[in-house]
Amino acid sequence: MTTRKQVEEYARIWNTGDFERIRELTHSEFAFRSAVGSDMTGHESFIAYGRSLRESLADYRCEILECVCDETQAFAKMRYRGVHTRVFLGFEPTGLPVEWIGAALFSVKKGRISDVWVLGDRYGLELLLQRNRG
Repeated sequence: MTTRKQVEEYARIWNTGDFERIRELTHSEFAFRSAVGSDMTGHESFIAYGRSLRESLADYRCEILECVCDETQAFAKMRYRGVHTRVFLGFEPTGLPVEWIGAALFSVKKGRISDVWVLGDRYGLELLLQRNRG
């Protein structure tokens, strides 16, 4: 699998919510830093985080806007969006759509993603969440 295909599969996992598939795509000690600032290692913590985020943001989507790849790394500009249906980042649900932009650096070792480091526009996201609550 090429690095671009791995990034696309990663986004598909987020979009479908089929987080168990992360085990096939990543190393067992997969390291992840989320767009909203959570750091974790291993499949179980990533799966729990992913499910929690999708519970807070219904219809969650992770969209690849741009992606630059080589054999061992990829850098992608991403858009994240969903409908705010449960407490998210301390904000009570509004039922309104939210979205933010992030940049993700993927590292690949021996054909599997070893880590993903995501930097998201948390400030812009929190401003949107504040505006949405009225």
